[in-house]
Amino acid sequence: MPEETSLEVVEADDGLWHEYDLLARRSYGQPVGDISRLREHADIRVALRDGRVIGGGLGLPVPQYFGGKHVPSACLAGGCIAPEERGSHLWSLLLDERTRSLQDQGAVLATAWTASTGYGRRMGWAAPAPVFSWEVPSDQLGRSFADIGFKITHIPEGHTGVRQAEFAARWNGPWLRPQWWPVWQQDVHPDLTHYEFALPGHAPDGLLTLGFDRHPVDGRQLVVHDFWADSSDAASAMLCFLGRHSSRIPTVMFQRTALPPTPLLHRLHRAGAAAATSWHPWMLRVLDLTKAVQLRGWPGDLDIALSLTVASSTGDQAFTLHISGGHGELTPTSSPRTQLALTEQQFAVWYAGGYRSATSALLDGVGGAPADVARLVGATSETEPWLPEYF
Repeated sequence: MPEETSLEVVEADDGLWHEYDLLARRSYGQPVGDISRLREHADIRVALRDGRVIGGGLGLPVPQYFGGKHVPSACLAGGCIAPEERGSHLWSLLLDERTRSLQDQGAVLATAWTASTGYGRRMGWAAPAPVFSWEVPSDQLGRSFADIGFKITHIPEGHTGVRQAEFAARWNGPWLRPQWWPVWQQDVHPDLTHYEFALPGHAPDGLLTLGFDRHPVDGRQLVVHDFWADSSDAASAMLCFLGRHSSRIPTVMFQRTALPPTPLLHRLHRAGAAAATSWHPWMLRVLDLTKAVQLRGWPGDLDIALSLTVASSTGDQAFTLHISGGHGELTPTSSPRTQLALTEQQFAVWYAGGYRSATSALLDGVGGAPADVARLVGATSETEPWLPEYF
């Protein structure tokens, strides 16, 4: 096994970026287009051994909404380790260095999509919510949902405007989408089409983005990439519109994360009409606990004070959590005894609103009296976790 002392992680210049691009192709078994598409927007770090690139990854400094406010976040993508270097625990070092550079740029959270959820959890990451894609017969959508008179407008670009940001702020996790979002998505999926749904004389109540993909049986299927609805009526009109494609497209697929985590599709009348596929979830790590609490949005009518201990790989730290008037503070203390005990992974799930009740938090191992756990959970359960952007 190579000596770790010969390893360093640096920001990639043009030459190192090219080496990383070639390595990623070899590591993933295919070209990774986003390495080029996102180059000018990303922080690119590579791991070098004796001057040779043996790993790397992209870091996107993109804020995410939590509690209605956007919090500076590091969104990690395109990570790889050379196949011949795997098994020597290089990934944890590279991941730490990638997040450290973005933290130096102001990030207090880090988010990633990864199939290695167990490995991520051991490093302090947690999955706030399960992730599914849904496949639904298009004729069922047409029969199960109605349109009460929404005007449907085709628009040329993807959804990044003020209205989309208003919808995104109602969940924990969505990006404050940067200006390069529409161009990037259209480059990745050239067939995307975008629609707005609005009642006459009103601002859009629904935003929808569609694409097409191959289907193993039907030949083609409709794929929903973006689904933002302001009301049940708007969601119903959007689903009804999707059902109108039934003459040409037998199935509609809501790609992973495209559908909000609601029981919406349960309104389908036929049992088994909506088929769910579980995907690896997005994972969250809180890089700076105190700043993350300070920058997050909080319910204006909430007034609580709790003491808690957060356990991490670097040791246990006691804090006092005080939330009042829509503002939160997490203050380090030296108190040997606290009301609540959480791991850093449990803190991340709580921060994202992943605990929907005190029972779920207690079952996950959050320590404390049920009444105190209920007060803690109530501080973040007003908004649900959902990350509709896949990167």
